[in-house]
Amino acid sequence: MLAGWLEFAAAFLVFFLSHTLPVRPPLKPWVQARLGQVGFTLFYSLLSLSVLAWLIGAAGRAPFVPLWQWFPWQNHATLALMLPVCLVLAMALARPNPFSFGGAGNARFDPARPGIVRLTRHPLLVALTLWAAAHLLPNGDLAHVLLFATFATFAALGGRIIDRRKRRDMGADWDRLIAATQAAAPHPASWVSATVRAVLGLVLYATLIWLHPHLFGVSPLP
Repeated sequence: MLAGWLEFAAAFLVFFLSHTLPVRPPLKPWVQARLGQVGFTLFYSLLSLSVLAWLIGAAGRAPFVPLWQWFPWQNHATLALMLPVCLVLAMALARPNPFSFGGAGNARFDPARPGIVRLTRHPLLVALTLWAAAHLLPNGDLAHVLLFATFATFAALGGRIIDRRKRRDMGADWDRLIAATQAAAPHPASWVSATVRAVLGLVLYATLIWLHPHLFGVSPLP
């Protein structure tokens, strides 16, 4: 029993270190100088996914301490929340976003055509918050409550931390781009692109439902 909690605590520690140390100076410039911007993004993404997989697995191996009972409606709520998660990811990934992490080609960002950034500067954090909340409901044991509640809190606070860092790094460009982005039209810059991304989000949603029992041993369907 103690070994399960120790692994869970170790995975949590490594998770936070892996999301803190690589993005701070002098480590980030040192890694970028050797891997390049694209290489650093790939390295950071693979590291994050690997540690996340370990953390989720460790939560499943931790001793089971029930906090609330499972009911079928919880699965319906999870499925309902995961749909906007997939749509937000599809709308945000591989798009320029100088205000947050995960942006691609930020030098090409056009505040007059900001896409989903018009609605939130941190779409990936919004997706992470919804994902954590969706999975908190049907997982009422202590380890998973600690896991998903921490993720939700981490995502909610992360936006403020990133805002402070970006405002400091961008200087006057921060206020100028924020004002221009908020003044942009609220509709998509390209309906064709938005439609393609929405379809990809639906495909991702269906794929995750199909893969879930194979990856985690539990079907998300009621």
